[in-house]
Amino acid sequence: MAHRTHASSHARHIATIVGAGAHDGARQGVTPLIVHSWERCLKKYRLDPCGQPSLVVLEGTALKDYRERWHGILEIAQGEARRLYEQTADSGAAIVFTDPGGVILDYVCDPGLEGMLNRSGMLRGALWGEEHQGTNGMGTCLCEDRPVTVYHDDHFFDAFAGLICTSVPVHDPHGGLLGALDITSWNSGDSRRSQVHTMALTRMTVGFIEHRYFQHHFRDATILRFHSRPEFLGIVNEGMMALDEEGRVLAVNDSALTQLCYAGREQLIGRPVGEIFTIDQVDLADGTGTGAHHIWPVFDVRHGRRYLALLLKPERPPSRPVGTVRRQAAVTVAPAKEHACLDMKRLIGGDPRMAYNARCASRVADKDVYILLTGETGTGKEVFARAVHEASARAGRPFVALNCAAIPESLIESELFGYKHGAFTGARREGMRGCVLESSGGTLFLDEIGDMPYALQTRLLRVLESREVVPLGGQAPVSVDLHVISATHRDLKTLVENGSFREDLYFRLNGISLHLPALRERRDLEQILRCVLAAENDTGEVISVDHVAFNQLLRYPWPGNIRELRNVVRTALALSDDGIIRLADLPKEIAVYRDTAGPCSGPPVVAAEPAGQGECSPLEAAEREALLRELERNRWNVTVSAERLGMSRSTLYRKLKKYDIPVTQAHEPSPGD
Repeated sequence: MAHRTHASSHARHIATIVGAGAHDGARQGVTPLIVHSWERCLKKYRLDPCGQPSLVVLEGTALKDYRERWHGILEIAQGEARRLYEQTADSGAAIVFTDPGGVILDYVCDPGLEGMLNRSGMLRGALWGEEHQGTNGMGTCLCEDRPVTVYHDDHFFDAFAGLICTSVPVHDPHGGLLGALDITSWNSGDSRRSQVHTMALTRMTVGFIEHRYFQHHFRDATILRFHSRPEFLGIVNEGMMALDEEGRVLAVNDSALTQLCYAGREQLIGRPVGEIFTIDQVDLADGTGTGAHHIWPVFDVRHGRRYLALLLKPERPPSRPVGTVRRQAAVTVAPAKEHACLDMKRLIGGDPRMAYNARCASRVADKDVYILLTGETGTGKEVFARAVHEASARAGRPFVALNCAAIPESLIESELFGYKHGAFTGARREGMRGCVLESSGGTLFLDEIGDMPYALQTRLLRVLESREVVPLGGQAPVSVDLHVISATHRDLKTLVENGSFREDLYFRLNGISLHLPALRERRDLEQILRCVLAAENDTGEVISVDHVAFNQLLRYPWPGNIRELRNVVRTALALSDDGIIRLADLPKEIAVYRDTAGPCSGPPVVAAEPAGQGECSPLEAAEREALLRELERNRWNVTVSAERLGMSRSTLYRKLKKYDIPVTQAHEPSPGD
């Protein structure tokens, strides 16, 4: 009885604070971060603070495969978590590490506490995102992407009111989320103020994890380590900069950004290190083997500040001499089997957000839970919906798609609900069943649901609630077995607020909301590109992509997402000669795109290279790169480039041919230029 009373009181408190807003919450001792989390739990996830949390757990082979996917960071996190546990062992706390989606990958705790940990739902493989467990350390930390402490009644669910959770996000070398490190204790009398010390310990441990992971991730690259004070070299405070074989910046850590006073990584990625520090190729090539080499002073080119630097050389020598360039095809792709890119496993690729989406979708695919897909236009929402359908028990039944934005308003109703003979002038003699009836027993996919006319939304809601449809001109309702996946690139909450979308329909369709990331945000862009190349290759032969063209495809930000990528690849295949896609076969805006801060962090992996295509010497490679830089700087104007390079046009053309630089990109100035 006492528990129910406390739960009710807790629920009323949450409702009052959320209704009053973050400012009023702060006056009552609830931070804006917690208020915003409670609001998400109530309004977005539709959770009940008096109810029981939803425990979803990956088990067996699924958990083993999932942990294997995160093996690199997990191994590092496990070691650092054990060290942190040794510092907190007397506090009766557990150290928990999750992936970016809130899946618990591992934990460390006293054996006597493991039963309590598991009874609280903290099992290996358990999903602790906010949408499942409400406001909690791990889930809220990942949602906000910042350190949080969730203290006792800060938790959304009353069932977790005895917990104190302090969590810090873990980031990869590019600033992306790798997971969260959490310290959780039970029924502790520790004050909220005492969590300041706990937070400091957790932050320090995360710093060690990120530092070690940076070196692990770029173990085959040169890492420049620097700091203004020598005692900070070799420890977590040092700046680190990973460099490719030509001395261009692949990644930097947060300390490097802070010391060099740069606002973001995009200001450094892709630049030669000589533009940042007073370092040349001789400095980079100095020394052999692995480990730290001699310390020497360098200066920040922009501000002239002095730093001390050392190099960590690659663990393995590069597979080819530094500076060499492959002349012909860098990537070869065979034709794809039919629908090779449509199954769920391929859609996941190597992106953790897509893995989370697929995991959630597979859980609800055979339940009476509607799915709402959000994301930019072209992110593959219909492809994802088809994959969910094929992975469900409805796979053998129809998948019917209706684009609510592509059909005139006057026709949507008949397309959706069908009609009887004579329902209106021009109606077909035999009538029409409509998408709802056609999809019965299968899946109905409503694309661009945000563009459905308001008047029609009322009728759709009635059909969804009653599971019956009355065709236009008909009288008797027809029962339907409905499973609906809807999609939109618009913000339905905003549409609800301005009165153009029904709130009750929004909540009915939004059983679970999954956001598909934009192509530029995906961590598996190279894998997607290979998949699209294979899918669009209808020649029946193996096709190849020149390494320069491949890198440009990876660097481009793809505002049209996967739809744009498919169109570009399809056109390039049609324009290519000898089954090889070159830079000249790509649209101009892609071929000349210069922002290298995108997903590409180095040259692509070579799948297969034709025999007999030798490699340039280091001197030739340097000359080729110099020609390319000058041509791109002058928008491929041969006359201007030749003049600035100090050679004749004919000499430049000979060199373009020698180094297999696409001559079709080059041009002469038109009269009057």
